Amino acid sequence: WFFSSYPEVELEAVTVNVTIQDFVADVVSELVCRNTQQVSKEAMFVFPVDSNTIVHTFHATMGDSCIEAMLLEKEEAEKLYKVTSGMENLRYLQDQWNLWGRVFACFLGTLPPNEEVIISLYYVQELPLQPDGAAQFCWPRELFPWTKYTSDFSHLSLLADQISSEMPENMHFNISLKSAHGVSHVVINSSYTPLQYTASDQTSAQVSLKSSPWLQDDLNLLVYYKGPHTLSAVVERRDSKASPGSLLGDPVVMLTVMPHIPEVVPSPGHFGEFLFLMDRSLFQDAQVPLEEISAHPSLCPQNTLLFLLKSLPLGCYFNIYSFGATFKAFYPQSVEYTQENMDNAVRCISSICPDLGGCDLLGLLRSIYSTPLLHGHPRQLFIFMQRKISSEEEAVMAEVCRYRDKHRCFCFPTNRCVNFHLSQAIALETKGECVCIHSRMDMTSEAVKCLQRALQPMASGISLHWDLPPGLEVSLIRKAPEIIFQGHQSYIYAQIYGQAKDKKLDEAAVTLQYHVGSQFFSYTLRFSLSPSSDNRLPVHRMALMYLLWERAWEETSRTGDTQQSAVKSSLSLGVPSPFTSSVAVQMKQRDIGNCDTSMLLSPSCNLVPCQLLWLRGFRPALFKSTKFWLFQKYQLCLEMLDHKAPDTKALTQLSAYCKGRSNDQQERSCAEMRSQRSMWSWA
Repeated sequence: WFFSSYPEVELEAVTVNVTIQDFVADVVSELVCRNTQQVSKEAMFVFPVDSNTIVHTFHATMGDSCIEAMLLEKEEAEKLYKVTSGMENLRYLQDQWNLWGRVFACFLGTLPPNEEVIISLYYVQELPLQPDGAAQFCWPRELFPWTKYTSDFSHLSLLADQISSEMPENMHFNISLKSAHGVSHVVINSSYTPLQYTASDQTSAQVSLKSSPWLQDDLNLLVYYKGPHTLSAVVERRDSKASPGSLLGDPVVMLTVMPHIPEVVPSPGHFGEFLFLMDRSLFQDAQVPLEEISAHPSLCPQNTLLFLLKSLPLGCYFNIYSFGATFKAFYPQSVEYTQENMDNAVRCISSICPDLGGCDLLGLLRSIYSTPLLHGHPRQLFIFMQRKISSEEEAVMAEVCRYRDKHRCFCFPTNRCVNFHLSQAIALETKGECVCIHSRMDMTSEAVKCLQRALQPMASGISLHWDLPPGLEVSLIRKAPEIIFQGHQSYIYAQIYGQAKDKKLDEAAVTLQYHVGSQFFSYTLRFSLSPSSDNRLPVHRMALMYLLWERAWEETSRTGDTQQSAVKSSLSLGVPSPFTSSVAVQMKQRDIGNCDTSMLLSPSCNLVPCQLLWLRGFRPALFKSTKFWLFQKYQLCLEMLDHKAPDTKALTQLSAYCKGRSNDQQERSCAEMRSQRSMWSWA
């Protein structure tokens, strides 16, 4: 999102070069913005970062100076934060703005009148796979140069003719496509040049935009490849400067797995572990005898649990947890769904007492994640929440991300839930669904709908079998998940190491095997081990991100050579990790490339506030496309948002929600979120 409540800092020109290889995008972007006011403005750049995006290069040029971001070891960066003036700008952003989630933020300083700032941002991103096999890439409408429209509709036909015949001078948007399967075609909601193949076998192609998207919508690019989409592989050549045996010194393969799952499966079996997590504050108005529930359908928590329990299939496993300041399980561990166990659970529902104290969701999740998975029974959580959690939201999300390949969450926050954004992020991260409960009448029906989705066929028992030339071996960086749900995909990264005994053998194969119910499926993909070189190493960067997080989750990773190796790898490719932090320095352009850590405290290097932050506002910074914010810090005040600019009304309403205004307005905000909840998904 390019946000400014006044048109004082205009986006004048955009240059974007996107390279898409199967389902990974490498983006190089340059934004030229100008302060059109006669007074100086202080500006900050904010870039939301989700779990599938890596920002590895950022710099901003103003006049003869340049701000450049870099990674340092966490302890060293925290020392520099203490001597960096202006860090209060980031703290203000973190605590006061209405956005929520993890972002990269850098304070750009003062932009003089009529001066421009050139922002360069490079990032890599895993692309979602659509049900029809297309790779989807999005670019926000706010990052196209502003188009001024008139009310004279007679000029629309002339404008359309100009769009179809001319390339805008202030927008250069080029897209390069690559796939070993071959590029079939593209679908773009904008005017674009004909797809031009750059290889005789149609494995590479190029296309450019001729205009911004129609009706000022986000750019939505769908890339279709030839052949089946169940399994695809991208092999990236090693970095010639790195030593063999290291991650950079060996080729890395990225597998995209989207199992074919039939809609109707004969004898699917009744598998699954269903865990129901109930916020005890939901029961404060529901203390009536269980036999009276049918006469009071508005007593939703009890009613919802009854319907869910009676809708489970025989043969699955289940458990119910109530949580508040503490948490309690109906059973020490999940039990098989039988008539006897269900009857016992129904009797226990009425014993849940309201608890208006704390809300220890983090402790409950850690307890659940620490219990072993039941073989052949995919774990799915149904989380009903109303209160603000007691723990840090970032800690909750870190725990969810750690186990996201091993479970799925369906979240049901009420319209009074302060942590609606957290519920939505949990659902997105685990490929589940978040439903805002506007009234208690909706809870039961919405929960049963999600249960029906949870009971759909899924791929389980997923395994990969490699066939490599003699002398080569494979080491998995990100392993195959326990399960893949219908309509979703998984990315798997592996390092290929060793020395091939026969140089002429440059082809390998991988076989995907899985079960859907009682049916067995097997797919084999052959791929080349001699890919074209890519000096930007997007696949290596994504693989390194998963490797670094895996090391951070290991207890031994923070000591000894393992951590040092992780830090070195993180710094070499600019991949943020739990071991590093971002800093920025402002210097003269002639000094770019010559500034190292030993110079950061010198007078010639001016430290600039720059950090990966966790915003605590209301609106999720999780979008179907990566989005930007460039804003003026004094315009963050609600009083300055009274002018009816494009997004002012929505921002004011959402900020009012955070300030605890009327329940009616809260419900309207939540209703808007619900109606647009599909927009938060990358899929």
